[in-house]
Amino acid sequence: MAMYEHDVLVIGGGGAGLRAAVAAHEAGADVAIVSKVHPVRSHTGAAEGGVNAALHEDDPWEDHAYDTMKGSDFLADAPAVDIFAREIREEVIQLEHWGMPFSRDDDGTVSQRPFGGLSFPRTAYAGAETGHHMLHAMYQQVVKRGIDIYEEWYVTRLAVTDHDEVADRQCHGFAAFDIATGEVAGFRARDGVVLATGGAGQVFKHTTNAIANTGDGAAMAYRAGVPLEDMEMIQFHPTTLPSTGVLITEGVRGEGGRLFNSDGERFMFERGYAVEDGELASRDVVSRAELTEVAEGRGVDDDHVYLDMRHLGEERIMDRLENIVHLAQDFEGVDPLEEPMPVKPGAHYTMGGIEINEWGETVIDGLYAAGECGCVSMHGANRLGGNSLAELLVFGARAGRAAAGEDVGTPEIQVGPDPDAEREDPDWPIEPGEISGGPPDVTPNDALVDPVPVINSAVEAETERIDSLLVTEDGVSQAAIRSRVQDAMGEHLNVFREKSGIETALKEIGAAKRELPNLHVTDTSRTFNTELQHALETRNLIDLAEAIAFGALAREESRGAHWRKAHQERKDEEWRKHTMLSWNDGDPEMWYRPNILESEIQEYDPTERSY
Repeated sequence: MAMYEHDVLVIGGGGAGLRAAVAAHEAGADVAIVSKVHPVRSHTGAAEGGVNAALHEDDPWEDHAYDTMKGSDFLADAPAVDIFAREIREEVIQLEHWGMPFSRDDDGTVSQRPFGGLSFPRTAYAGAETGHHMLHAMYQQVVKRGIDIYEEWYVTRLAVTDHDEVADRQCHGFAAFDIATGEVAGFRARDGVVLATGGAGQVFKHTTNAIANTGDGAAMAYRAGVPLEDMEMIQFHPTTLPSTGVLITEGVRGEGGRLFNSDGERFMFERGYAVEDGELASRDVVSRAELTEVAEGRGVDDDHVYLDMRHLGEERIMDRLENIVHLAQDFEGVDPLEEPMPVKPGAHYTMGGIEINEWGETVIDGLYAAGECGCVSMHGANRLGGNSLAELLVFGARAGRAAAGEDVGTPEIQVGPDPDAEREDPDWPIEPGEISGGPPDVTPNDALVDPVPVINSAVEAETERIDSLLVTEDGVSQAAIRSRVQDAMGEHLNVFREKSGIETALKEIGAAKRELPNLHVTDTSRTFNTELQHALETRNLIDLAEAIAFGALAREESRGAHWRKAHQERKDEEWRKHTMLSWNDGDPEMWYRPNILESEIQEYDPTERSY
């Protein structure tokens, strides 16, 4: 049984993973990245609009922090927000020194454009391909440092000990599946494992996310005992192409693009959705406005609205937004230099995720997380555009340093089950949690002392699972199970939500879960078996879809991206708290942790959020 050993193992080769790997290496660790796609094919490369940082002398970082907290609808945690706003400036400067080709003003300074929810134009960008250039700049730093990369290895199971108390558990590594050969091998981390696996957009059919974004890290950590936080908070980006979900950057609106309904009204202003900021209101506000226009009969083809940038002129468009022209032409057959683009909201970003503190630490010793898979919480109920590429830099670097053994002191943000926390015993419409007959998710107690048996046990369990999938003679396909989940999520857990719909979605998710033991893979080969890979991912999608729906059903208010038909107001006294879901060894438990509005530096007052 093959075993690969390093000090720090980073799962995921996107922006957060690359930044964590570089930071861990600079802290003196022997680091390796394990990624199911080649790093430069990671979904960070699809980010278009930019990265926020208070670079200008007239833009104090405290303003960036306040905009972030306001954008979160006051559900973010102040220590994370303040750390982020203070440290992102140096991270962006560091990125520029690494060769990031930012767009420039005539005087040579880095250009910054307006973005939704920002009080100052602080979004630095590289045309409309910011994430692509960021990914390549950081990948070059990884290669320069000689950091090992295990590309096209799919991590399927964490190697975590089975202490009764989750806080006593340790993560020693993981089992991974070599996509090229079908080999299942063990990976041992002498110091720490960093999860940087991105979001879970594939729980929805209409999404900006890549096919690889199946929430693997969050699902594995959840089943190992780490609480999931605020999973109901899914961002729907207001401008995606209707036929594919391909993203049309907020940079179009930042440059002056306008939204129109079928009556030719610039509805963000004329219909009163955001009378001051218009198209540059926060993303949740714009998404709801668009779908309200469609629902009230002012949509185009009862499906979408128009985004128009023709008035910007060809020279400006091709200089700053050329990629958008090609995307609209290739995927919708529309030339945005000559006509408006059709757009509608699409599932875009997972604000919730693995519960972590400001150093990426989880409740399990040796297990860290960074980027979209984690929830620190910096975004709360709604993320501002331009803050995701920024977040992965700040908290990727912090998680890498912590995993390498840097002394992080006493964090302000606590993690792990709280015996004194407010708890709920809800009447779920389905039986939550473990699938009957499924393998255990942690290693039996007799292997607690030595890490090697813990890892070997994980490898044996995954080998058995893969072998069983390859010999099943008949059953249900992963595509059918996925579609069932995605259709239910798209219909009932979209921008607008109501109790009966969420309960219907949960019943569909429960039915999909019951089908999992009958999962059938028709391709029995071991080499680049994408059907097998999708089958292995399907359980993660189901577990996270269930977590999203549980949180949405529990939160009886409207806050940020979460809108409930019967509860259309924000209820601070009752719901200014994080929804927490613990796996509880297969019997999930819902509980709550108050959000933090005070840091060592400042305190935030949860005012009414308007744009």
